[in-house]
Amino acid sequence: MVKDKPFIVACIPAYNEERSIARVVLGARRYVDRVIVCDDGSTDMTGEIAEALGAFVVRHERNMGYGAAIGSLFREAFKIGADIAVTLDGGGQHNPADIPRLVKPLMDDRGDIVIGSRFLKEADSIGVPKYRRVGIKFITRLASGVSFEGLTDAQSGFRAYNRRALKTLVHVSEMGMGVSTEILLKAKEAGLRVVEVPVEIKYGENSSTHNPLIHGLDVVLSTVKHLSMRRPLIFYGVPGFCALLVSLFFWLWTLKIFTVTRGISTNIALIALGATLVGLMLMTTAIILWVLISVLRERF
Repeated sequence: MVKDKPFIVACIPAYNEERSIARVVLGARRYVDRVIVCDDGSTDMTGEIAEALGAFVVRHERNMGYGAAIGSLFREAFKIGADIAVTLDGGGQHNPADIPRLVKPLMDDRGDIVIGSRFLKEADSIGVPKYRRVGIKFITRLASGVSFEGLTDAQSGFRAYNRRALKTLVHVSEMGMGVSTEILLKAKEAGLRVVEVPVEIKYGENSSTHNPLIHGLDVVLSTVKHLSMRRPLIFYGVPGFCALLVSLFFWLWTLKIFTVTRGISTNIALIALGATLVGLMLMTTAIILWVLISVLRERF
């Protein structure tokens, strides 16, 4: 038999969302073939409510983080043969009625990942708190600088993935909010196509269970970590080379002083020695990581 329509699955990470999960599950069921909820160690009735409303519930024994929930949802969606997986927030931020808008570019084969952006249309960003807007734009610039240029909302959790993308991302490693950036980096490496469509996000008093500062630091550190692993020669090698150039300058300065006065300036010599050690350590780290990563890539 020839499939005339894709098998679409809604993937909902949820932690203590008993007040909103029913609305999200029921809303998503209108536009998808199956709803999967990851109950990330909730201490309330989140999982039970979702299950009673027909969702398949993946349970974590303890709260493991947003990234861990996304990973569990990706694996379950891929296992049941989903052609398209749509991730949306369990707290009601995202409007399930926008699901067809996210799915359409995938069905038209115009992309492999579709991001629902809060900033493609100025009117959609009005409801975003100012502190969030500033943080999101900073993180987006950082993420797009190492992945896809021109992105407007790299931190949106309202996304759609086709089966090729699911296969690539089924083993995400980030446990926290940094998974959004990890996905973009892996998608870039795999040659996946990413497009954005405009969506409006609803912010309320319970719209997020994550501290914005911790969220931001998590994402920034995650981006730095992945950049250091993927481009070690640039991340460690360039600063190491610069440190060696600085050390050379101070060694020459030390030698000049010794030639003139037959004495050694301790401060200048210590700076030269310190810069040499830092440069050698960074250069050694860059080479070792580059070799290890090259071997692992060839092996796996």
